[in-house]
Amino acid sequence: MNENHAEKLAERAILCGVHRDLPDPLEDTTDETIAELRELAATAGAEVAGIMIQNKDHPETAAYFGEGKLEELKAAIADTEANLLIFDDELTGSQIRNIEDITGVRVIDRSTLILDIFASRARSKEGKIQVELAQLRYSLPRLAGLGTQLSRLGGGIGTRGPGETKLESDRRHIHRRIEALENELKEVERHRGLLKSRREKDGVVTAALVGYTNAGKSTLMNRLTGSDIFAADMLFATLDPTVRALELSDGRNAVIVDTVGFIRKLPHHLIRAFRSTLEEAAEADVLLHVIDAADPEMQNHINVADALLEELGCKAGRIIAVFNKCDAAPPLSPRPRGNYTDFVSVSAATGEGLDRLMDVLEDALPGKKREVSLLFPYADSGEAARLHDTEVILSEDYTDAGIKMRILADAAVYAKVKKWEA
Repeated sequence: MNENHAEKLAERAILCGVHRDLPDPLEDTTDETIAELRELAATAGAEVAGIMIQNKDHPETAAYFGEGKLEELKAAIADTEANLLIFDDELTGSQIRNIEDITGVRVIDRSTLILDIFASRARSKEGKIQVELAQLRYSLPRLAGLGTQLSRLGGGIGTRGPGETKLESDRRHIHRRIEALENELKEVERHRGLLKSRREKDGVVTAALVGYTNAGKSTLMNRLTGSDIFAADMLFATLDPTVRALELSDGRNAVIVDTVGFIRKLPHHLIRAFRSTLEEAAEADVLLHVIDAADPEMQNHINVADALLEELGCKAGRIIAVFNKCDAAPPLSPRPRGNYTDFVSVSAATGEGLDRLMDVLEDALPGKKREVSLLFPYADSGEAARLHDTEVILSEDYTDAGIKMRILADAAVYAKVKKWEA
């Protein structure tokens, strides 16, 4: 009996969308976006009971679907015993209310679904603040249409998150909560800014991992840095940004920043909430754009990431396209289109290509050091001694002619010591 009751409470969803035959397939509802929506629904814990797509120039203002399609949807709900409708586009508050009144089933849209997943994955204080901010900002313009629905305490996809127990339909309350969260976030950002300034002062160079969700960024970071960040074959397996030290062969101090994965139709409010986190990555010295080379949607995923990086004003001097999962992908020919300056194929799972990636990364990061042979006359022994305090000394010999040294030097150091080059 309890099992049957639990089965009845399980969320069975019908995925809904309008295919408009738009020039930009990333903004339309297509087989690919519905497949992605299915994966998002599964990530959130829903079972997909059916799919309902209408071919139409644009969604209806009142209830998204036309009258005939709404009747089909009601019949499908009855046939499948669905208790949740997930729409591939953002809905207005009045659309949600009207569809729920017509069908008698709870309605959420793609943005609500993504925000729900983020709410369940956020672990850090900053991540939780960012998600709640995005949820509140998203709900605010929909209050008039939704009426009192936002204050419901019922569970289910689209109702989770830090603000679920106090999310009232009073605009003033939400505005006050947003202001408080923004102040909290500013303090967290100030602290992160201090850490970033300290890294810059210490001459630490930065590489950031960016790319479509589930491309393998966390697995690659674990491989490169020897860390143990959670990595799994799922959308948004990791949400909170992480920073790990990376040891370069020439002695430079470097860090790698892992960021939240991108996805098409990413809610604008989520981009806004995570802007400070993403901007730190966009301002890194080098970007590692991780791409799933085995995914048939690879080119679209590249386009989504490039568009978001452009929106963020990416300032990285070099972008390395890291085509991951090469062990499961055919050779890349022709080379995929995208905004990148270097190209490397790797398998984060097997380690294939990682040595080549490290070579390219070390060349791309500023302050690249090269081996230099020097000979200091004993009269200049003080200059030789000073190198011990700051540089990597590969060898040192005292000869009749003077002190012979081999060091790793960047361009600035080389300019100071080149007159002693042997």
